Amino acid sequence: MPALIPTTFTGRITWLGLVPDRSQGLVAQAVNSMEVRFDGPAGETHGGLTRLSCSRVTAQYPKNTVIRNVRQLSVLDAGDLAAIAAAMGIERLNPGLVGASMVIEGIPDFSHIPPSSRLQAEGGATLVVDMENRPCTLPAKPIDAALPGKGRAFKPAAAGRRGVTAWVEREGTLTLGETVRLHVPDQPVWAHLDTARRG
Repeated sequence: MPALIPTTFTGRITWLGLVPDRSQGLVAQAVNSMEVRFDGPAGETHGGLTRLSCSRVTAQYPKNTVIRNVRQLSVLDAGDLAAIAAAMGIERLNPGLVGASMVIEGIPDFSHIPPSSRLQAEGGATLVVDMENRPCTLPAKPIDAALPGKGRAFKPAAAGRRGVTAWVEREGTLTLGETVRLHVPDQPVWAHLDTARRG
């Protein structure tokens, strides 16, 4: 019995980008296609099979512990980006300014799709969703450079709309305009989740 269910929910890739050098900033450069390998997108500074732990996982590991890299890509929804821009009081937010790897449109409530879901492109390239991506302050600087005075507005505007992080399960090439299908785990929601979250 399959553990993952192909759904009728699909999205269309509307933007692809790569961050070539993190030391030079968060800004992603737009590309028309992206080769994704087991260690992440080719040419992406956030790639690699491992990464150093950060503030998101300090309850599990001391900072700078070498851990598996499940944050190879940052995937956002076009509708969420539009809502973030509106909340910031701007006409449009360039996904490159927030370090996006991919933007898709068409999957509702995209930032909250289940962890371990798959995003499978028509050509076969497949991403595994780790979890919702939490907004941080890092995009403030590049946003301010492009839109003076608007950087601080990003974090609150992006709450619940920041998309998901993902890693590559099947290698391939992603291209602009390609359709991506959502596959979800065949597993009920854990009955004790609310209790666990309360600690």
